[in-house]
Amino acid sequence: MDAITATAQTWLTDFFDEETKREVRNLIKKDPEELKERFYKNLEFGTGGMRGIMGVGTNRINKYTLGKNTQGLSNYLKKTHPGKELKVVIAYDCRHNSDTLSKTVSEVFSANGIQVYLFSELRTTPELSFAVRHLNCHVGIVLTASHNPPEYNGYKVYWGDGGQIVPPQDGEIINEINAISFEDINFEANYRLIQQIDKDVDEVFFKASVKNGSFGAAGKDNFKIVFTSLHGTSITAIPEVLRRAGYLNVTIIEEQAKPDGAFPTVESPNPEEPEALSLAIKKAEEIGADMVVGTDPDSDRLGIAVRNLDGEMELLNGNQTMVLMTKFLLDQYKEKGFKGNEFIATTIVSTPMMEQMAKVYGVEFKTALTGFKWIGKMIKDFPESHFIGGGEESFGYMVGDFVRDKDAVTSTLLACEIAADAKAKGSSFFEELIDCYEQFGFYREKLISLTKKGISGAEEIKQMLKDFKENPVESVQGSKVLWIEDYNTSVAKNVSTGEEKTIDLPKSNVLIYETEDGTRIAARPSGTEPKVKFYISTNTQLGDAADYKSVNSQLDAKINGIMAELNL
Repeated sequence: MDAITATAQTWLTDFFDEETKREVRNLIKKDPEELKERFYKNLEFGTGGMRGIMGVGTNRINKYTLGKNTQGLSNYLKKTHPGKELKVVIAYDCRHNSDTLSKTVSEVFSANGIQVYLFSELRTTPELSFAVRHLNCHVGIVLTASHNPPEYNGYKVYWGDGGQIVPPQDGEIINEINAISFEDINFEANYRLIQQIDKDVDEVFFKASVKNGSFGAAGKDNFKIVFTSLHGTSITAIPEVLRRAGYLNVTIIEEQAKPDGAFPTVESPNPEEPEALSLAIKKAEEIGADMVVGTDPDSDRLGIAVRNLDGEMELLNGNQTMVLMTKFLLDQYKEKGFKGNEFIATTIVSTPMMEQMAKVYGVEFKTALTGFKWIGKMIKDFPESHFIGGGEESFGYMVGDFVRDKDAVTSTLLACEIAADAKAKGSSFFEELIDCYEQFGFYREKLISLTKKGISGAEEIKQMLKDFKENPVESVQGSKVLWIEDYNTSVAKNVSTGEEKTIDLPKSNVLIYETEDGTRIAARPSGTEPKVKFYISTNTQLGDAADYKSVNSQLDAKINGIMAELNL
């Protein structure tokens, strides 16, 4: 008997329910390859917590793997908060089984004597992050797989500051989980400790979102928005927040308004994918709307389309929206007068334009590993500093620190404020973006994401990254590589001089090449999906807005050349 079959047979004891045991027996008898996929490893925490395909097995999301996580987390809370009355808040999204899995998680917490606040229906991830501090909880949990395909679900853990868990808590919690067996899970719920929450928390969150995302924009009556929740949770928050902020001309894509974990009208519920917003963009063209906004299932990412210089709807990328949102916030702070402790933040694979902007405004710039938990950690680590705003290239943004994770609810309102105000002044969101290019340099980025599923896919990703490191790129489109940043070794090396600098960030499987002309190419595995990602950033100067189209074409051609050169 091999080790995988032996592991699977441990799921045939009386502790496991009959349906689970029946499926495991069937896999052992009839489908050894699928058995291998399900039991060859344990699911691990990545940049966004634990995510995986739903089903039976140690490498799947199910009541036992999440129950074990919850039992380990309960044990950890008791160790780190001895004698305290522990509290946790739990939310879930639109995905299949999210409601039942959240019930299981709440039962395990309650069985361990922990007070549970459970949202009565699906809610957004930013509201969960907000609720942790609002309810003075020690931990928050949201059942979501963000923008992953329908077969996925996940389990994200938030600490008492409202941010996702970071070192050392994540490692310590994992150690607690690994120290127990499935039979150690206490499923005997104490229902007296489970309290449902809903409208009272909604009300406080909506008010906070409007307060942090509103800036007295003009022209709201003359500004048309098309909104789609892509079958996700944002339908519970964004329309109401926009209404309260004075945006009454909002058209909702009804075919995508009903929460549905099958995501029947899209190939992927990911606003990074142009196809996901195709229905909304079509509607915007029909009614002459100014802006399209679409969000992912748990409403932490947003995609925006606006009218370009030719009056056509154009989908912007996460770097573009992040840059303009940050500039707008900086302008608001500058008008009131900087206090000298402000900072903006982004990640190592996002546009370098953010750093250039910080220099121009004279505010501090901080950079983090990918994953919004690291930006949340900055706020906790530097309480004397004031976080203005920041984001990452993967369509996430955070306005201030009242929510400690990317927040598509408040960011949607902020984007509408920028666009409505610009239109009222004879400009547009797109023209304001071009103005950023003139001021801070014209940066153009592209993400190449390659999916590699299963055991063989994981090995293929590992080999691709190994090759990328061991066969270093020497030049890119004729520009010599100047720096190689290896986040696995925490060393940045100047290829020309041999100079080495220590990278003052946690170790991570990321490699970045930077050339003499400022081109940057980064490679990393996804922390939440079976993907390897390559990030390309190019830049030049834009002397005049009238030259935007020609310079943009030049940068696009350069990116295409880089992709061909690297066989991406």
